[in-house]
Amino acid sequence: MSPRRSASGGSIDRLRTIRFTFDGEAYAGHAGDTLASALLANGVRLVGRSFKYHRPRGVFTAGIDEPNALVTILRDNVREPNIPATRIEIYDGLRAESQNRFPSLAFDLGAVNRLGGRMLGAGFYYKTFMGPAVGPLRSTRFWMFCERFIRRAAGLGRADHAPDPSRYERMNAFCDVLVVGGGISGLMAAEAAARAGKRVILAEQEPETGGFALWSGETIAGKPAADWARTMTEKLAALDNVRILPRTTVWGHYDGNTLAALERIGDHLPKTPKGHPRHRHWTIRAGAVVLATGALERPIAFPGNDRPGVMLAGAVRRYAGEFGVLCGDRTVFFTNNDSAYQAASALKRAGGHVAAIVDVRRTISEAAAALAAEAGVVPLTGQAIVETRGGRQVTGIVVQPFDAATGALSGDARPVECDCLAVSGGFQPVIHLASQAGAKAEWDETMQAFLPPAPGQHWRGAGSFLGDMTTAGALETGRDAGLWASGKKPSRAKLPETGAPPIDIAPAPVFEIRGKGKAFVDLQHDVTADDVRLAHREGFVSVEHLKRYTTLGMATDQGKTSNVPGLAIMAEARGISIPEAGTTRFRPPYAPVSIGALAAERYGDLKPDRLTPMHDWHVEHGARMMEAGLWHRPMIYGAPGETVEQAYIREAGAVRRSVGIVDVSTLGKIAVKGPDAAEFLDRVYTNMFSTLPVGRARYGLMLREDGIAFDDGTTWRLGENDFLMTTTTANAGPVMQHLEYVLDVVWPDLRVHLTSVTDQWASAAIAGPDARKVLEKCVAGTMVDNEALPFMGIVRGTVEGAPVMICRLSFSGELAYEVYCGAGHGLHIWEALMDAGEPFGITPYGMEALGTLRIEKGHVTGAEIDGRTTARDLYLDWMLSKKKPFIGSGLMDRPGLIDRNRIRLVGVISLDGQPLGGGAHIVEGGSLDDLGQSIGHITAFCYSPALAKYIGLALVKGGKARHGTRAFVSDPLRKRFGPVELVSHHFFDPDGRRMHG
Repeated sequence: MSPRRSASGGSIDRLRTIRFTFDGEAYAGHAGDTLASALLANGVRLVGRSFKYHRPRGVFTAGIDEPNALVTILRDNVREPNIPATRIEIYDGLRAESQNRFPSLAFDLGAVNRLGGRMLGAGFYYKTFMGPAVGPLRSTRFWMFCERFIRRAAGLGRADHAPDPSRYERMNAFCDVLVVGGGISGLMAAEAAARAGKRVILAEQEPETGGFALWSGETIAGKPAADWARTMTEKLAALDNVRILPRTTVWGHYDGNTLAALERIGDHLPKTPKGHPRHRHWTIRAGAVVLATGALERPIAFPGNDRPGVMLAGAVRRYAGEFGVLCGDRTVFFTNNDSAYQAASALKRAGGHVAAIVDVRRTISEAAAALAAEAGVVPLTGQAIVETRGGRQVTGIVVQPFDAATGALSGDARPVECDCLAVSGGFQPVIHLASQAGAKAEWDETMQAFLPPAPGQHWRGAGSFLGDMTTAGALETGRDAGLWASGKKPSRAKLPETGAPPIDIAPAPVFEIRGKGKAFVDLQHDVTADDVRLAHREGFVSVEHLKRYTTLGMATDQGKTSNVPGLAIMAEARGISIPEAGTTRFRPPYAPVSIGALAAERYGDLKPDRLTPMHDWHVEHGARMMEAGLWHRPMIYGAPGETVEQAYIREAGAVRRSVGIVDVSTLGKIAVKGPDAAEFLDRVYTNMFSTLPVGRARYGLMLREDGIAFDDGTTWRLGENDFLMTTTTANAGPVMQHLEYVLDVVWPDLRVHLTSVTDQWASAAIAGPDARKVLEKCVAGTMVDNEALPFMGIVRGTVEGAPVMICRLSFSGELAYEVYCGAGHGLHIWEALMDAGEPFGITPYGMEALGTLRIEKGHVTGAEIDGRTTARDLYLDWMLSKKKPFIGSGLMDRPGLIDRNRIRLVGVISLDGQPLGGGAHIVEGGSLDDLGQSIGHITAFCYSPALAKYIGLALVKGGKARHGTRAFVSDPLRKRFGPVELVSHHFFDPDGRRMHG
C-alpha cells in the first residue's frame, strides 16, 4: 500500500495499478487517481517551485484552481507545460516533469532569489530596468543587456518547438437548455428540464458527474450521495433528449447565449484512439443556461502559508473521500467558518488524525462543536496561525490568540506539531461565466464573497454558485433552476432529505493574519500581502492597476484562490469596503484552452475549403484548381502537354467561336426581401432599382461612404418585394456585412430582411454564339428566344426535370446566360448542359479564360475596384444616379476624386510581343536601368486569342486622354521593359452587338 493511502474508501479502483514517472522516478497509483492524488499517496510533497522566489511548493487544491502543482507532460515526443497535476488523470506510461527548477527540483539554484527579499517585490522590473536614463543601472543599454536573461528566467514550463501530432475537432451544438456543472444542483436542473421535453446538454469538467456528492460521504434520500448521483446520471443518459459531456469545461459565455467549451477526449488515455481527436472544441448556442458551476474555497494569508503541506481544507477532505489519500499523519485545520469542521470529521472517518482545529472566531455553532467532537479535538477558538515551520514541507505551526474584529494578536504563541495544514477562508462562487455574460458581480456581506449579478441574458444559477454551500441548498436551487429552464413554475414539493448537519459556512471577515515573514496571496506568482500594500503606497489603487503592477491573479489559475484576499487587503489599505474597491473583470477563458482546440481543423492554411457542387467533376476532367476568395475554382482544364497559357487561349477561343461553360456558383448571392427592399437597394446602389420590372435584372455598383467604388454585380427582381443580389466571389462576405450594418444601424426603420444564399444556389454560365442553341436543346417549360428572354431578362423552366432560373447576361461579351438551380441539382444540371452542348463542341473553361474574355471586353473586377478607384476612374459614371442620394454620393465629388489627372482605366497593347505582367508600372520613358517616372500600373493582362496579341488593363494618369499614345511597361522584378500602346479598355466588340444579338 502507498505510504499515505487509507486502508479503504474512495472511488478509485484499487485492483488496477497504474504506473507512471515523475521527474524520472517511477511511481504507482490506481485507476481513478489524478497525478496530484497519486503523488500525495506516494508521500511526494515537493512538486514545484514558485515563479519569482523559486520557493518549494506542494499540492494546494484538488481541482481546476491549483496554483502550485503545475507540471510538464511528455507525450508523443511533445512537451506540454503548465498542466495542473490536479487535472491529470494518470495512465500507464504517463511521464511528468516538475518545472521552473535547475538542476533539480530538490536542489534549485533559482532559490537564491529568496535572498533578494524586498528588492524583488512588486514592480521590481519597472524600477530596476525601465527607469529614466540616469546612471548606468537605469540606462536603456543596461536593460537591453539584462533582457535576455530576464526572459530566459521568466515563465514556468518550457514550450516545445516540435509539431503537435494530435488531432483536434470543433463542434457546433444547439440546445434548449445548457446546464454548466454536473454536481447535485446541475443534475437536478438537467432532470427537470429533460422531463419537460427540452433538449438538454449537461457539461461537467470532471470525468464523472456528481461533484461534491461523489466524495462528501453524505446521504441523499437515505442512501449514499455518490450512489444517488450515479443513479441520476444513468437516468439522464438514458434519455434521448439529453447529452452529457464529461471532461468538458465551459470557458466562455458570449452574446445570445453562445458558450464555448473544451472537451478533453484523449488526455486520460495512454494513446488517443484512432480516428478520435485529443480535444474537441464546442460552440454551444442555448435557449437557456443553468449555471451550476459551484464555488471555490479561499485560503487565508498568513506568514509561511506557502510551504508544501499547506492545503485547502476542502482539498484534504476530497483527497480522503474520493481518492482514499490521507494528506498527512497529523493534520491541523485553520478556518474562519464551519466547513473545515466537516472536513476534519470526514478525515477522521477516513482514518486520518486531526491534531487541532484553529478557528479565528471566538464562538462556533453547535453543529461545528459536534463535528469537532467527532474529529476528536477541542477547537482552539479565537486564535490564529502566525507562523509555519519546516523546510521543504511543513513540520509545525505557531498559534497565537487573535481578535477577528480588530485583527490584533495578543498573548503567548505556542507551537503545534503537524505535517499537513488544511486552511479554509470561506468560499467564492464561480461566477466567471455569469460575469462574462455582461453584468457586474454583487458583494454579499454575509458570505464575504462576490455573488453572481442579475442575469443580463437568459440564464439562471443553481446551488453553491448562488452562495448556498449545503447539499440541501444544492438540491433545492438545482430543482428550481431546472424548472425555470423548462418553463414550469417551481413547486414546493418535498426534496430528498440529506444526511448533512446544518452548519454555518458564512465566514468571519478575516483574509490575512499579520506576523513576521511573507504572507502569500498569489502563490504561483509570489505576490505577498506586503506587495499589495506597496502597490497602494505607490498609487496603484485601482484593482485593475493592482493586478498588472503586482501580477496578482495573472498566473495560469487566473486568481481563483487569490483574487478576493488580494482585493480585501487593498480595500483595508485604502480604508474602504471590498465592494467599493471593486473586482477585476472575469474574462474568458475560465481555464486554459489548448491552441490546437481553438484552431481545430483550421491549421496550416486557415481558410476553409469551399467547394462547389461540381468540384469533383472539374477535378475528374483535368481541372487545375486555384483559390478564389474562400472557394476552389478551376484555373484551366489542361490537356496533356498544355501550358497554362495554351490552355486558356484554347478555352477562350472556343467561347468566341462556339460555346463554353463556366462554373459561377461561387458568386455571392444575397436574398433581399421585404416591403422596403426596392427602397433599400436604391440607397445602397448608385443606380435605380425601384424602377426595375419583375423578371428583369440590372447591373449595379456600390460605393463606400467615402465615395470609393466598393463592389459591382447584378441584382434580379424575382417579385415585387423579392430581389436576388449577386456580388463578386471575394466580396460576398464584406458586402453582406456592409448591408447588415447599414440596415441595423443607419436605417433600422426599413422593413427589409437579408439572407446569404450563396450556398443555396449552384450556377453555370454558358457563353458564345451557340449558347442559345444549347439551352433550346435541354430547357423545358419556357422559350429562350430573343423575345421570351431578352438581354437582362429572367425566365424559369426545367432541365432534365430539375427546376432552373435563367438570366440572360454576359461577363464575356458574348451571347450568354446564367443558369441557376438548387445546389443539390448543381452537378445534374451541369452534366445536362454539357450533354446538350456536345454537338456544338461545348468547352468548359476556367478562371484564366474567364479573365481573358473579360479583359478583351473591358469589364472590371476586384483588380480595378481595388479600394482606391471611383466610378469615374472606371468610366462607370453613367451609373451615378442624379435622381436620388445613395451611399457615397455625399463624398464622391470631393476635389481629389474628380481631378482629371487621377489614374483612370485604359487598355494596354504590348508592342514587342511579350507578356505585360500584372502590377508592372507604366512609364513615359527610361530603360531597365533607368526606370523612369510611373504614370500608372497594369491591373490585369492576358494573351488575347481574339486580337492575337498580349493585352491588358491599366490605371493610368489622364486615362482616356492618353488613348493612341505610346509608353513603356517597366517591371524590374521580372527584368521586363518594353513599349506599349495605350488604347480604349474596350478591345473587343465595343458596341455590344454580340451579347445583344
